[in-house]
Amino acid sequence: MEDFSFLLTVAIVILSTKFLGEASEKVHMPQVVGALIAGVILGPSVLGLVSETDFLAKSAEIGVIILMFIAGLDTDLKEIKKNAFSFVVIALCGVLIPLIGGFGCYYFFFHVDAANTSEVLKAVFMGVILTATSVSITVEALREMGKLNGPVGNAILGAAVLDDIIGIIILTLVTSMKDPSISIATVFIKIGLYIVAMGILAFILTRIRNKVDKLKEKRRISIYAIALVLAVSYASEEFFGIADITGAYMVGVILSTFNVRSDIAKKMTVPSYLFFSPIFFASIGIKTELNGMTTSLLIFSVLLLVVAILSKIIGCGLGAKICGYSADEAFHIGIGMVSRGEVALIVAQKGYSIGLLSGDLFSPIVLVVIITTIITPILLKKLM
Repeated sequence: MEDFSFLLTVAIVILSTKFLGEASEKVHMPQVVGALIAGVILGPSVLGLVSETDFLAKSAEIGVIILMFIAGLDTDLKEIKKNAFSFVVIALCGVLIPLIGGFGCYYFFFHVDAANTSEVLKAVFMGVILTATSVSITVEALREMGKLNGPVGNAILGAAVLDDIIGIIILTLVTSMKDPSISIATVFIKIGLYIVAMGILAFILTRIRNKVDKLKEKRRISIYAIALVLAVSYASEEFFGIADITGAYMVGVILSTFNVRSDIAKKMTVPSYLFFSPIFFASIGIKTELNGMTTSLLIFSVLLLVVAILSKIIGCGLGAKICGYSADEAFHIGIGMVSRGEVALIVAQKGYSIGLLSGDLFSPIVLVVIITTIITPILLKKLM
């Protein structure tokens, strides 16, 4: 007899994430925090009502693909071109310092053997997770203070976009190297071919831009868009060994300058909000086993949190200072980039799925995401 219990599981997940998401909003926190907590409560750490299943895992994967596609659609290429140099410097420093910090934190705490390539890659991946930036809560805090369109707000937004692009490239490189049979040269060749393929895709879509834009406000445009996103995501993994979320993000970036962008984003947000995103964020919480949090892991969590906060403040702040921002502005930019949010969770999920991140290390990462998301707007409001 067919088992229909997955329907009840989905209902419980959606309702709990919505309820706790709204509770988070009431205390001026993003809904993602509530969704994470819902997953932790439902999972084996607390109530044990929900466990990870193949259906939830695949739904979560589609959820993360849609999230990254929407993130690509929200990319402001004009703003990046306008202040490209400053944003690139801030983003590079904001990636390099956390990457080194996360690597060092894992490498020295777990006494990694330098000869063990697999463990070294895991240490590098911990750094990759810390390179992520989620500025949604920062944007809201700056908007409330009327400083979103100022030099600090623009720098945070521009650098955050490039930060994620650089982070995705590093993620792709590290995940490709997970397979020991693949040489570094092969990885770079595949990345080169992938860039060419994305260029060809961008060229084709640009050539038919007028036809695409004529479909504005037509319901079928969102169907074409999601089909393209899923196909490119599949091709990224299957033919190039590159993360599916990279393909989804790149399609979003290509379409970000089209007139139909807002219509596609609006339609894509609905299934994401109603179904896929709650399952994705809850699935992260479900994987988190707080009851397995040993003293050693708790100490590692605290160290990782300190590194996560300081590395962004120092890295992005240093980059901003190099580009001529005042000391206060540089410090505020660094603070604004501290929040990791859903981006770090997306990266962590990818690492977990290919064996670069063990299940017991989800707890420290979730704690880092929640705490950095909470303290970022508080610090900005106090300092600015």
